[in-house]
Amino acid sequence: MLAHAREDFTEGLEICDGAMLESTGLYGLSALIRKRIDDGAVLQRRPLPAAVFGEGITCSGGHVYQLTWHEQLAVVYDARDFTPQRVLHYEGEGWGLTHDARHLIMSDGSATLRFRDPDDFHVVRSIEVRDGDTPVTRLNELEYARGLIFANIWQTDRVAVIDPADGVVRAWLDLGALSARFDKPANWSASDDVLNGIAYDAPRDLFYFTGKRWPALFELRLHGLPKPSRQPH
Repeated sequence: MLAHAREDFTEGLEICDGAMLESTGLYGLSALIRKRIDDGAVLQRRPLPAAVFGEGITCSGGHVYQLTWHEQLAVVYDARDFTPQRVLHYEGEGWGLTHDARHLIMSDGSATLRFRDPDDFHVVRSIEVRDGDTPVTRLNELEYARGLIFANIWQTDRVAVIDPADGVVRAWLDLGALSARFDKPANWSASDDVLNGIAYDAPRDLFYFTGKRWPALFELRLHGLPKPSRQPH
């Protein structure tokens, strides 16, 4: 169990060039932050305008992409110094963001994941996430790892493990035991301070999980995960 700042309302989590990137939400408090993994020390912080609510992030091709909740804007930064490079536009809400080798992958709180072109953000294809015949909604923070998409389900302790080729949920992670490992502060909110934040360290094959305003970051090694059915087009 590692340190995590209690004031950080985690909306996006990503490992980039050996450091932890975090996007935090709430109007007036949203930011893009670079932290040391081992102790959570802040190395760099770029606040967002007070009228913008930060959401999911991903680091790809020397850039960091950061979604916004209602503002329908994705800000593209230089990954080295967080200098804004450009702003991309989309319709609907922004929730989670990750990427595979070719596309950005975005959630909006529905059961649909959209694969977007990283240059202009147009939708290349989309999948509906289903567990059997049931659509899985409230897909939130995302992470692409081992050829699969991992998705927090908002206001639950569950993470869906999704095949990117067809949207089928191949497995579920129940992480309810994590929040039982730290003391809840007096102002803890069971509806707001929820599990949210997945990052994958590929060289070490380690996953990191945290939650909104959690005082802890958890380092886990996952075994027995399914393999993707095929590489997506």
